[in-house]
Amino acid sequence: MHLIQTTPHFHFMANYSHSHICQCLSGLLNFRRHFSVIIAEKRHKTGQELAEEVLSLAQGLLHLGLTPGQVVAISAYNSERYLEWLLAIAFVGGIAAPLNYRWSFEEARLAINAVNPLMLVTDESSYARYSKLQQNDVPSLKWHILLDSPSSDFTKWNVLTAEMLKRHPVKLLPFDYSWAPEGAVIICFTSGTTGKPKGVTLSHGALIIQSLAKIAIVGYNEDDVYLHTAPLFHIGGLSSAMTMLMVGGCHVLMPKFDAESAVDAIEQYAVTSFITVPAIMASLISIIRHKETWQGGDTVKKILNGGGSLSHELIKDTSIFFHKAKLISAYGMTETCSSLTFLTLYEPMHETTSQSLQAFGVAGSKLIHQQQGVCVGKAAPHIELKISADASGHIGRILTRGPHIMLRYWDQTLTNPLNPNNEAWLDTGDIGSIDHYGNLWLLGRTNGRIKSGGENIYPEEDGYLKTTFQPMF
Repeated sequence: MHLIQTTPHFHFMANYSHSHICQCLSGLLNFRRHFSVIIAEKRHKTGQELAEEVLSLAQGLLHLGLTPGQVVAISAYNSERYLEWLLAIAFVGGIAAPLNYRWSFEEARLAINAVNPLMLVTDESSYARYSKLQQNDVPSLKWHILLDSPSSDFTKWNVLTAEMLKRHPVKLLPFDYSWAPEGAVIICFTSGTTGKPKGVTLSHGALIIQSLAKIAIVGYNEDDVYLHTAPLFHIGGLSSAMTMLMVGGCHVLMPKFDAESAVDAIEQYAVTSFITVPAIMASLISIIRHKETWQGGDTVKKILNGGGSLSHELIKDTSIFFHKAKLISAYGMTETCSSLTFLTLYEPMHETTSQSLQAFGVAGSKLIHQQQGVCVGKAAPHIELKISADASGHIGRILTRGPHIMLRYWDQTLTNPLNPNNEAWLDTGDIGSIDHYGNLWLLGRTNGRIKSGGENIYPEEDGYLKTTFQPMF
């Protein structure tokens, strides 16, 4: 393959007062230039090195012919290259569509056809699956690019590599980044309410305001060493990665979550924060419990849980093995760009978990699970919630509005297809109530979704269960 040489044009809807996730690059250069912001497979990258890689890749994408509004699909395990691609695509005004590497080939093919990408980026782990795609399967697809430098086994494949794109000189300043129409930047796939992959179109503004909420409530800052436990194709992993890029913290990346490797990384790199679902937390606790010595309890300061509420036993174990960590639970969905509400389950400054919950208007730890549902805490500052109530006036569908809401599903034109009669409010599909403290209580869903171990499970008509990873951070 040969690169198409085109004249670069960075500007599209160039109004720098608009939100753009690549605004984080200025911070990385200004105050994290010589500090490690990436640790992956024992490799370290400084803020300057990360910025240089992103700009070099962005320049290569321009010369390859990527224009604002065009889609780049990515299927890969977590890596520093993955983060660079997300930023580089956004820099030139492209829209990234991270694909779930757990999908079957047919699910992946349907998702790719739904977004009509110009480029498909894969790592070696997923190349074989997507090499089955023929040109007539995805007419829009012009380029297949390998995320990493290929091994010797891959030299025979007719694909580009990222290194082939990074052959053009770049200047670090000023940052002349571009926007896609509507300010779209990510198509994040979710099972939605039907079990079928749906492309949720998210804006720069939604990702940034979600990051600001996490900074304000969880307390992320430039001193954080953040361990990626969630995949970057999922809104939980994506939104937390963007938050850490904004504050200039250090990312510790491993390809896929493995409890033993995660425990080792926490100790080796003095990890200060990570996100979990109940199954992940249970597996971490199981490994830590059998260690002769455990140092991670002294370094971890923030844990954000999603994908289902933690049991009282897991909360207690977490407060023992991560005794210096603030433990927060979050509730949200892909269509709202991650978290809607937050609830502090354990605060080290308090002596007991109950005291922490009392401080948030929940009188006693057992009250997070009651007959009236599960308490998921208060809305983030930028979020409005309301209940579309039944005759009693207290229980009903949970609606939300604000800058966090998706632009639309990729293949739909309605601003708010879940609630077409009132486009200002998004119907979450959940049933709940709001108490006089302002806490949101979940009572159930309006469809047949089953929650199991951080995954949504949909009973299908043909008798099998279809699962899609769906923790809500």
